[in-house]
Amino acid sequence: MYKLILAEDEEDVREGIIGQIDWAKYGFEVVDQAENGREAADAIDRLLPDVVVTDIQMPFMNGLQLAEWTRKRHPNTKIIILTGFDEFEYAQRAIKLQIDEYILKPFSSQELIDVLLKVKGTIESEIAEKENIFVLSEHYRKSLPVLREQFLSSLVSRRLTRAEIEEKRAEYDIPLEGRLFQASVISVDYIRHTGRENPEEGRPVSLRDTGDRNLQLFAVLNIAEEICEKHNFGKVFIHRDNVVLLSVSPEQEEAEITGKTFTILEEIGQNVQRFLKLTVTSGAGTVCRSPELLFNSFGDALQALDYRVILGNNRVIWIEDVESRSTQMLDYDDLTQQSLIRTIKLGTVQELKTVVDGLFAGLDIAQVSMQDYQIFLLEIMTSILRLAKEAGNETAELFGSGLSSLTDMNKFNNVEEAKQWIINLCTRIMDSIALERQSSYKQLIDQAKDYIRDHYEESEISIGKVCQHLHISTGYFSSIFKKEMKMTFVSYLLQIRLEAAKELLRSTELKAFEIAEKIGFADPNYFSFCFRKKYGLSPKEYKNSARGG
Repeated sequence: MYKLILAEDEEDVREGIIGQIDWAKYGFEVVDQAENGREAADAIDRLLPDVVVTDIQMPFMNGLQLAEWTRKRHPNTKIIILTGFDEFEYAQRAIKLQIDEYILKPFSSQELIDVLLKVKGTIESEIAEKENIFVLSEHYRKSLPVLREQFLSSLVSRRLTRAEIEEKRAEYDIPLEGRLFQASVISVDYIRHTGRENPEEGRPVSLRDTGDRNLQLFAVLNIAEEICEKHNFGKVFIHRDNVVLLSVSPEQEEAEITGKTFTILEEIGQNVQRFLKLTVTSGAGTVCRSPELLFNSFGDALQALDYRVILGNNRVIWIEDVESRSTQMLDYDDLTQQSLIRTIKLGTVQELKTVVDGLFAGLDIAQVSMQDYQIFLLEIMTSILRLAKEAGNETAELFGSGLSSLTDMNKFNNVEEAKQWIINLCTRIMDSIALERQSSYKQLIDQAKDYIRDHYEESEISIGKVCQHLHISTGYFSSIFKKEMKMTFVSYLLQIRLEAAKELLRSTELKAFEIAEKIGFADPNYFSFCFRKKYGLSPKEYKNSARGG
């Protein structure tokens, strides 16, 4: 309901107007009546109506004076003037006062209703417009953090002009005034889960346990923001998969900005490790003298971060330290290459690990540039893949689902991960070569089944012994055996033994413990347990039923 005050000095006219209209039907409520302008003014101040309907001719304060007073104190209140034909001059003044509507006397109740509905439409349009402006303002307010982050991301991801930077900086209220600038990248160190990290029941699940990279990233951002606020230095935000620190200093000395930057990066790393049980590696870029050059500083920070594959993770790496290294090349000569290939073809996994350790020996202390290190890795990978191709291996099968291409080398956190990746790749080739010597899956499985049938009576028989006989790794054999037989090696061995037990129970007078020993069970009780679980009867019950007793 919209509130309305009627100001009219003639009582019968007021009562006539009020009595002839169903105000609620049209969305109005008459909250007060006044017989002069001063009474009306007091009521307007007190009740704050949406609409005032006033006659022009009233004592103490006429309608136009009331309208002028209302316009100054309550500019949003709508005013409808009731005027006679001979008061045209008043009407002209009403127009100058921006009166919303006026009605010429005498008028019918329908004429007043039409004017009221017109005013009501105006009020509702204004409300809708204000609500729209409020929604837009609220949307902008809520979007401001996102807009700020987008601007900061663009600052480090592409070249912006000084005018663009200044415009956005002022619009988003981001302090970028300074003499020196520096960009740093904070990266959560990747944790390779083995599938055995499930927390104990009742223990809270940590960020490390979840493996949720986005959640880890936001947790690191929160810690970084707290530390920057504490030091009143730097601005942090998320860009792609990292947290970025922008350092701005009013000082001219580079040592001032780098010193504060390193202090904050170190403190972030310590707090992340303490509270989140994670580690982060930070790369710090070059110092520049204008915000337009932060693009270059950020690129240098990413390059510094790449050096963690050599230096290890959980540290701060400054580009000025690592890029000043000499260009000493790592050795991967013909003799080293031949040693690796010979081991893949004929050696054991342990021998392979020894050769790979030798390839990387001394890498931590050698003054090696990132470019040289990548060339070194590429040379190793090229020789390995050449051998794989000669052996008839498909590259996609060798790399597997976890590492899809050579570009994944850049995802290593440290040298140990690179070594392990090479060992895993070479082990796959070794298994493939061993498998090829056995001619095919089926032939290999047939040989395994023959061996199991010939040796199932031996309690010491194991998957290791079978693989030793077939000259293949246990991991590789397990996967192809399960794929071919639709059961594990242990399940198949148990099946062979229990089938033999059934035959012995039917055809001999041997007791259960004698049969257990004869088919390779060291524990007769365990044999009885497995037999009952498989056939639903104990060995004795089965023997009796088989003989009709």
